[in-house]
Formats: sequence, structure tokens, C-alpha cells
Amino acid sequence: MKTNQLGLSFSSIPENVGIARMLIASIGAQLDLSLNEIEELKVAVSEAVSNAIIHGYRKNPGNIVFLELEIENDSLKIIVRDEGCGISNVEEAMQPAFSTDPERMGLGFVFMQSFMDELNVESVVDEGTTVTMVKYLNHISPSSH
Repeated sequence: MKTNQLGLSFSSIPENVGIARMLIASIGAQLDLSLNEIEELKVAVSEAVSNAIIHGYRKNPGNIVFLELEIENDSLKIIVRDEGCGISNVEEAMQPAFSTDPERMGLGFVFMQSFMDELNVESVVDEGTTVTMVKYLNHISPSSH
């Protein structure tokens, strides 16, 4: 079973959302994902990282966002973690159109849910939030049937 792990920690500034997107795009390309699948990964990752910056850290640039990738034969796991304010009601926060920022659409979790095969959100108020997303890789070679 081939495994690859990558970890990236970066300042909680909007410019770093683009770096997270580029990283996941290059990983997706290495995994032979379609352009559409790569686009979906980019959206899911940028939403999770944006949430950490905008909501978790309340746009305070002096914090760190953690991005971890675990690649195994049949799955890509993406973990985005912050040590920010946390979410008091995860279920409510995951509802379409719910947002603590009136300028945001509140569709971040909706996009993550629709573009990824698994989504798990764990949060503790005043300790932070961990978003774990899994994409199944169904590239099974014909010889393995």
C-alpha cells in the first residue's frame, strides 16, 4: 500500500488560500484525477482554509492554519485545522446559507460535502476546528478485477 503524507502550516492570511489550492491541484494531477475532480478538490480545500482564516481566526493574520494530506492507494485525506474560536454548533454551521459573516454565502460546508466523499467536522469552542475530508480514488487497474 503506497502512502504519502504532506503537511503544511501557514499564516492565516487570504493569500495563502491560493497556495493551498495550488498544492492540492498538483497532488490531484499526480493522482491522475480529472480536471473536474481537481477543480472540486481546489474548491473544497479553499473553502476549508477560508473558513479557518475568516471564521476560526476572525481574519486575524497572526495565527497558523494547518493543512495535512494523506494519500493511500484508494483515498486522499485532507485535514484542515485551526486553533481559533471554534464552532459552538457544528450541525447548525453546516446548514446551507448559515454564516457568521454577513458577507459570506454560507455554502462552504455544502461545497465540501458535495465535492468530497466524506466530511467530518470536529470543533471545540476556544480551541479550534478540524475539518477532515476524504476523496476516494477509484483508479483501479483492469488487472485487479
